[in-house]
Amino acid sequence: MNKGTLILLLTITAFSLKAQSTAVKDIGEVVDAWHLAAANADFNAYFNILTEDAVFVGTDAAEVWNKSEFMAFSKPYFEKGKAWSFTSKQRNVYVDASGEIAWFDELLDTWMLLCRGSGVLKKEDGVWKISHYVLSLTIPNDEIQKVITVKKESDSLFLKSLIEKH
Repeated sequence: MNKGTLILLLTITAFSLKAQSTAVKDIGEVVDAWHLAAANADFNAYFNILTEDAVFVGTDAAEVWNKSEFMAFSKPYFEKGKAWSFTSKQRNVYVDASGEIAWFDELLDTWMLLCRGSGVLKKEDGVWKISHYVLSLTIPNDEIQKVITVKKESDSLFLKSLIEKH
């Protein structure tokens, strides 16, 4: 490999790393703004950060909503002037090679104590938007048996309702 080719490869790599770093920063700002909009009960700001085909998966087994369903569920909370307040304490962000799709996971401080959020973002017209988000409770491994006992009956009823639908 000649010196010119090496310089070109190093330059491309540097630009790629810079773009990746910028995307990670931008994504963090988008997700933080989304959480802040909920904390401030700013319905429009919150839902404008979601893509039109967004899906939100909540902590309850029945909570798998498209954007309009999630808006309908959330509206009463936002109208009361207080939705929910989630603060990211740790976040990992990953961006695909095209720079158009990203995914992340985060540890959240919430009214439910620690939760885990994970999501997928995509660029629409050069702007990062959340396309899919999953919120889940964190359960210490040593405490899982107690949790299984607490949710056994409700999970059984939910599974039965799924079977009856089919």
